[in-house]
Amino acid sequence: MTAKIILNPYSARWRASKRFPEAASALRDAGVEFEVARSEERGGCTALAEQAVRDGFSPIIAAGGDGTIGEVVNGIVKATSEGEPLPPFGIIPLGTANDLICNLNMPIGLKEAAEIIAAGKTRQMDLCAVNGHYFANNTALGLEPLVTITQEKIGWLKGIPRYLYAALSAIYQGTSWHAELKWDDGEYSGPISLITIGNGAQTGGLFYMAPHAEPFDGKMTFVYGYVKSRLRMLSLLPLTMKPDDGSYVEKDEIFEVHTTRLSVKLTTSSPAHADGELFDRNLFEAEYQIFPGRLPILMP
Repeated sequence: MTAKIILNPYSARWRASKRFPEAASALRDAGVEFEVARSEERGGCTALAEQAVRDGFSPIIAAGGDGTIGEVVNGIVKATSEGEPLPPFGIIPLGTANDLICNLNMPIGLKEAAEIIAAGKTRQMDLCAVNGHYFANNTALGLEPLVTITQEKIGWLKGIPRYLYAALSAIYQGTSWHAELKWDDGEYSGPISLITIGNGAQTGGLFYMAPHAEPFDGKMTFVYGYVKSRLRMLSLLPLTMKPDDGSYVEKDEIFEVHTTRLSVKLTTSSPAHADGELFDRNLFEAEYQIFPGRLPILMP
C-alpha cells in the first residue's frame, strides 16, 4: 500500500522543510511508495492525517517533531471508529528534540528511519488522552507548559539550549497553583508547582520529567509536587536531567505515580501542553486516561 507522509515544515523552526528532500530520497532508496501532504498552517497536520486515513493510505507517517507526532496521532484516531484498529504509524524525525524517538530507543538518522518504515514491523504502543486530546509522549500543567510558552518566544537561541533557557525563565516566574488530584488508588489536595504526565520519560531533549514512564506498560506515569522557593526549584532542575538514580522524583516534595486515570481540578487556570504543543491556555479541569496498546507504531 502507499504511505502518506504528513510533513510539518515548521518543525525545528523550518529546518524540517529544508531536510525533507533528504528524507524523501532515503524513503525512495528504501523502496517505500509514498505521497506527501504538506501542512500549510499550525495544527494542520491533524486534518491531513484524518483525511489520509479516510482515503485508505497506510502507513501514516509523521515527518516533523514531537508536536507533529501528536497532531498526526489525533488525526488518525479521529478517522477511526472506536474499537477499530488504527493503521500503522511511522516517524521521520525532523524535530528539535525528537523525544518520542529517543524514548523508544530508535535511531534519529533519516536513512535508518526510512529502513524501519520499509520493513513494516510494528509494536502496539500505549496512547494517552487528556480531555479527549490524544498524546503519544507527554503532557503537563503548571511549570512545564510555562516553559513551552517561554521557548516559543525565544528567537535568538536554537535547539536544546532554547529549552534550557526557557526552563530557567519559567522557574524565575515562581508561580504555583492549588489542585485536587485523584488517581487509581490515591488523591491529593493542596498547592502544586507542576503536574506532568508521561507515556515516555524524556521531554524537551534534556529533561526526564516522568523518569520511570514506559510506553508499553499500560499505565501513565505522572509526577506532581510543590516547591516553595525559586532557589529550591533551581536546585532541582539539574536532577530533572537524570533518567535514573539521583532523579528529582527522589526528593521529599516530589511524587511519582503509575496509574490508568487521573483527574485534576485547579482553583486558578493553568496553561496545558500535549507533546510540546499548547492545547489550552486556561485549563481548570482535566481528565487523563490511557488506551493500552492502541497505536501500531513502526519500530525495528
